[in-house]
Amino acid sequence: MPDQTETVLYEERDAIALITLNRPEKLNTLTESVVQGVADGIDAATASRRVRAVVLRGEGRVFTAGYDLVAAGEGGWSSPYDAPSAPPREGAWDPVRDYQFMNANVQRFMKIWHCPKPVIGEIHGFAVGGATDLVLCCDQLFMADDAFIGYAPSRIFGTPTTMLWVYRLGLEHAKQFLLTGEAIDAETAHRIGLVSRVVPAAELSGEVEAYANRFQHIPANQLALNKLLINQAFENMGLRTTQLLGTLFDGVTRHTEEAYRWAESFEDKGFREVVRERDAPFGDYGERPKK
Repeated sequence: MPDQTETVLYEERDAIALITLNRPEKLNTLTESVVQGVADGIDAATASRRVRAVVLRGEGRVFTAGYDLVAAGEGGWSSPYDAPSAPPREGAWDPVRDYQFMNANVQRFMKIWHCPKPVIGEIHGFAVGGATDLVLCCDQLFMADDAFIGYAPSRIFGTPTTMLWVYRLGLEHAKQFLLTGEAIDAETAHRIGLVSRVVPAAELSGEVEAYANRFQHIPANQLALNKLLINQAFENMGLRTTQLLGTLFDGVTRHTEEAYRWAESFEDKGFREVVRERDAPFGDYGERPKK
């Protein structure tokens, strides 16, 4: 049995590997240990002769609420991937250090993309903000019928770093949902081709596992070659360059005057209230998606 104290759980069941974000009390928000735990899980699944497909899911009531900005603001996010450089002076922003730090996350998220085995993302509750940088690397997405997904930091404080939105949705819908940061309910996500299936919430995990187990009847080399063939088509369309710019621009958006003032308001109003005020004009990102 996996250690229940771990922030990411790994289990092999039949022919599938289950990678589970395990910070339910924090809405499975992403920290250094969570990002590394997902990467380690993908490595383990890749190396396993038994595993033919991978399922990525979250414990508790949501898949993940994105990056843990509260922990980051309190200095609780440290990464071993910062390249050596001069110690930063007080209040200064080092764009190279910022890029190296965020790019380390992108590279670990992209292990999902590079995994030679199909990876299915299981979205329940919601997947928002930096969670989309993670989950859109999956090969297929299954979504609970009452769930939603979206990149609210488009409104302030971020750009997508893995930036798979435009490749998965095309120009019109990518602009629709990234320029506004609008929340996408399950019905809409399926209609625009963002997810493969929408399933009643109570049936989601069983449906995903049943689907993933079908891959055991396909030779592993067939799965690897077909995934590689599909992926290279998107890489040839400039995916790497887009991710480079997305990761750089993400740092820029967090260091504008508006961003500084927005983050500083956490101390006076509290993080939840500041986020509520950001989203209030759009009427979304509540407990349930707007129909």
